[in-house]
Parts: sequence; structure tokens; C-alpha cells
Amino acid sequence: MPSPNTIHFSSRLDLLFSHNSTLAWSLSFYPQPLLNLRRGSTTGSTIDYVIVNVLGFTVYTLSNSALLFSSHVRAQYAARNTVSPEPTVRLNDVVFGAHAIVLSVVTLSMFWGRLWGLEQGGRLGRWRLSKGAAGIMVGVVVGVGWAVVKVLADEDGARKGGWEWIDVVYALGYAKLVITVVKYIPQAWANYKRKSTEGWSILQILLDITGGVLSISQLLIDSSLQGDWSGVTGNPVKLGLGNVSICFDILFITQHYWLYRGSGRGKEEEDAWLREEDGERRSLLDEQNDVGRG
Repeated sequence: MPSPNTIHFSSRLDLLFSHNSTLAWSLSFYPQPLLNLRRGSTTGSTIDYVIVNVLGFTVYTLSNSALLFSSHVRAQYAARNTVSPEPTVRLNDVVFGAHAIVLSVVTLSMFWGRLWGLEQGGRLGRWRLSKGAAGIMVGVVVGVGWAVVKVLADEDGARKGGWEWIDVVYALGYAKLVITVVKYIPQAWANYKRKSTEGWSILQILLDITGGVLSISQLLIDSSLQGDWSGVTGNPVKLGLGNVSICFDILFITQHYWLYRGSGRGKEEEDAWLREEDGERRSLLDEQNDVGRG
């Protein structure tokens, strides 16, 4: 059994990891919209990633809110996890989810070029959601809806051992896990096809991987303090989300700093130089016209 000093230190470390993971993940939603505004374009980022993100963090927030605020759901969770009956969800998880929804909606709105005056794909306001992303979204809604119907049917029939609301919460969590696995693929593929990460903010990836490492560390510390690892098995979604995100973050970091290093930067600098040269030519023409008028 760990000593009181060890428990005290671990508790403080758990709190530090919890707050910093939330901070890193929350900050990760700002670099992409800021980059879009600076470049005057959403070219380089895929709408699939953003629009699926909205749905993903909606189900994530609903799942965590139920585990944190619903006494009925918490009682069902405790009944299935007798050794460690306290869910590892914290208030910062719910706050983070709500914040993520807002920032994801803001970023999504940038694909309506006429709203922000941004270009997408070289044309104002042009975007298209892939069939794969649309299929995933429909599948998630249908799957969660089916779980809700099962719970309502079992409650009406008073079936013992039937579906409970905690199963709907788990369904929401696994839906978020599926979305996390899928949402990165279109962007990684787009980077591969273009052989560039231009327009895709690497800062959001660095913040995301920081949050993922801290989140997994927090989950492991929570479980060790409780003296049982069912805190991990009872919240496999949080563990899975962290691991999947880290794997894709490593892929994006590899693309940006190794595979396609300098490709996007060089093109962006060349475009800036051309714009500057064009501006100088126009200034010279204006000066010549003024002299001619004089």
C-alpha cells in the first residue's frame, strides 16, 4: 500500500495533469481558425474533420454529463463496477466538451466563404462533405438512437438484465471513439495527396498530443489511487481517445516536419513574394500615371 506522502503527491500530480490536459486540448481549437483568418482561406483543411468533430464532441459531452450529473446513471455505473464505483469523469471533461463544440462550430462556419470572406478550394464558399464522413455521421445517430429505443423498450417491459441508460452512455462513448478514429483519416489523406501540410495548423496537433499524454496519465493515476484498474476498464473510451489521438498526432507531426517539410512553407512564401512584387509594380504604374497627368 502506498505511503500517505506518495498518495498526497499523486493526488497533486493528478490535479495538475487534469487541468493542464484540459488547457492544452482547449487551446488546440484556436490555431486552425486563426490560421484560416490569417491566410484568408480554408484551403488545406478538410471539412470532413471539422463537421465530424461537431458531432463527436456533442456525443462526448452528453456521455460525460450523464456520468457526472445523473444519479441514476451513476448508480448503474456503480452496480457494474463494484470495486471502483466512482466514475473517473471530472467537471473539466464536460467543460472541455462544451467549449470544443463551440469552437468546432465556429471553424465549421468558415467553410461558408460568404460568411467570413474566405476562400475554400480556390472558390468563395465552396465545400463538399465526403460520402464516408456522411455515412459515419448517419451510422452514429442511428446506433445511439437504437440504444435509446432498446432502453425504453426494456423499461416498459420491466425486463431484468435488459438495457439500461448506462448502456446508452457507453454507446455515446464508443460513438465518439469511432468518430475519433475516422475523423483524422481524410486530413491525413489530403496531406498525402498534396504532399504538403500547408493550411493545416501543426500547432493544434502539438497541443492535442500534449493533452492526450496528460489525459492518459491522469486516468492511470486515478486508477492507481483507487487501488484498482477497473477505473480504466470502466472508462475505456477516455483511454482509447487518448491513444488514438496520439497515434494520429504522431502521423501529422511526421508529415509536417519530415515527409513534407518546407513544401507548404515555400509555396506560401513564394505567394507572399509575388503579392508584394505585384503591389510594387502597381505603385510604380500609379506614380508614372501621376507624372503623365502632371
